[in-house]
Amino acid sequence: MYGVHGALLDVDLTARTVKRVEIDAEDFRRFAGGSGLACAMMLREQEPESIDPLGPDNTMYFIVGTLVSTGAPATPKLLVSARSPLTDIWGEAAGGGTFPAQLKMCGIDGLILRGAASSPVYLAVSEEKCEILPADDLWGLDTFKTHDELIRRHGKYGRAAAIGPAGELGVRFAAIMIDGAEARAAGRCGMGAVMASKNLKAVYASGRKKPELFAADALKASIAEQRSGILAATKGLTDWSTAGGVEAVEHHGDLPVKNWRLGAWTEGARRIAGQTFMAQYPLKHGTCNLCPIRCHKRVEIPDADGVPTYSHGPEYETLAGFGSNLLIDEPEAVIRANEICNRLGMDTISAAGVVGYAFEAFENGLISKDDTGGISLEWGDGDALLGLLESIGRRQDLGALLGEGSRRAAQQIGHGSERYTMEVKGLEMPFHDPRAHVSMAPNYATSSRGACHLDSLTYFVGRGVPAPDMSHTEPFLDHDSSAEMAKLCYIAQNYQAMFNPLGLCKFLFPGRVGPAMLAHWTYLATGIEMDGDDFMHTGERLLQLKRLYSVRCGVRRKDDTLPRRLLEQAQPDGMAAGVLPDLDLMLDELYRMRGWNEQGAPTAATLAAFGLEEFSSGA
Repeated sequence: MYGVHGALLDVDLTARTVKRVEIDAEDFRRFAGGSGLACAMMLREQEPESIDPLGPDNTMYFIVGTLVSTGAPATPKLLVSARSPLTDIWGEAAGGGTFPAQLKMCGIDGLILRGAASSPVYLAVSEEKCEILPADDLWGLDTFKTHDELIRRHGKYGRAAAIGPAGELGVRFAAIMIDGAEARAAGRCGMGAVMASKNLKAVYASGRKKPELFAADALKASIAEQRSGILAATKGLTDWSTAGGVEAVEHHGDLPVKNWRLGAWTEGARRIAGQTFMAQYPLKHGTCNLCPIRCHKRVEIPDADGVPTYSHGPEYETLAGFGSNLLIDEPEAVIRANEICNRLGMDTISAAGVVGYAFEAFENGLISKDDTGGISLEWGDGDALLGLLESIGRRQDLGALLGEGSRRAAQQIGHGSERYTMEVKGLEMPFHDPRAHVSMAPNYATSSRGACHLDSLTYFVGRGVPAPDMSHTEPFLDHDSSAEMAKLCYIAQNYQAMFNPLGLCKFLFPGRVGPAMLAHWTYLATGIEMDGDDFMHTGERLLQLKRLYSVRCGVRRKDDTLPRRLLEQAQPDGMAAGVLPDLDLMLDELYRMRGWNEQGAPTAATLAAFGLEEFSSGA
């Protein structure tokens, strides 16, 4: 099939063997590649409910998105899939940068990682071979130093994906960091901890073999025709990255404040917004592989020794999690917190959620300075944040417990502290409030991997991003339209479900690119005939498949819920004051549209409608 190489390298880390396996072209058509293909392979090969997420039998998949290296804009993503050690259900993480393209240009579409090495190793992948090499001297290094060393050994044209000390020490929300100091992250669901459980420190890749395209000239012409519109619609991202949206999000009541307890934080939002902090520091602009949006920012701040160095400019989620949610309005504290997570290899969303839980537990006397190694967890204290993050990433003092994630930590601390956790199915909440955009409530509750804003992005629609393919062209407030918002969630989830498998960046949504255009590009790159309706139908097929995986792991309707605070405690001020989502109503409607039974499992008829009969025996 065009657009892909049609093969994966099957790496058995226990036996230290590598073999090339061909992928059936029909599987690419049905599952779109990436995490969709990985989920199908996982369900065919294993009983997910019997897999220990941190055991050698938890097969891990690094599969590059199908449209990566085809020339389509904003297509940089690698998809890492396995059973999550944080949630115990379906887990996937997407990471951009340059490494995914380098891996694909080695003449493969990705890696299957089985078993566990008896001692630390890394992979060095090229067009000619895949070597399993010793990594004893890399174990313990942070992700930046690991990347730099691999570049020194194997060449500056390659790139690496690596774990840091947090993964090695079993932090359940450890990330896989990509491209070293460029600091892209396959962050969510603890894929870095799975990688560490296999004694795999890193994967280095260097290749130049691009896939053959079905209609290269037509694809190039179509992309050129759309380019100016995409750039115009995403100019704010080009100028400020997602950090530029902090004030607008706060204005809509969508910015979590003080562990989701407050509504308005206008002056604080202004102080940590991208427009403010990027004007305070020297700035570099960068991009993922061949992406015209160029949203990546690096800011220059002094390092621990006072030497100026460029650090990753925090994105919106990091600014909200380490800023507003902790009442920290000092940008440099957030930048440094981001740097700690990137170097140690931790998901900033989960890390911030865990810290928010700890701050509130400390406020209520359930955690003391004796637990924290002397750190007083006071709201607004940037130094407390930095010290706690270091202790989590190195599993020291209270950090040893917090590294288990907020759900497990609260279960151990007890005394009702579960009410301070903000997570769904064990995955800490991203920082968009479903009391501001209630369409996000059913999305969070039913997202494939737990709390995930990227599974629908409907808050963009609520803020006025036109989505004509979803029948919304004007901004609206969705506070009082639960049934309509369940339908919007259904449509948007189907659409977004195709982004990860194809390797697409979610910024194509605010870039005004809809399913019809993405279907057209997919056809021109791969030869797979599809229109917008086919695109959406395939997206729902992937949602049904991943839902089935999690149902096999024990997910039921009782798990499709939100933190009690978001269902029972309205914001006291701001634009969303007084609003609570009617989740039960929206779940009823969403289940009906999905064809799920009363417990949230796809029925036999639903699986048949999506051509998934082969997977029905374990439902």
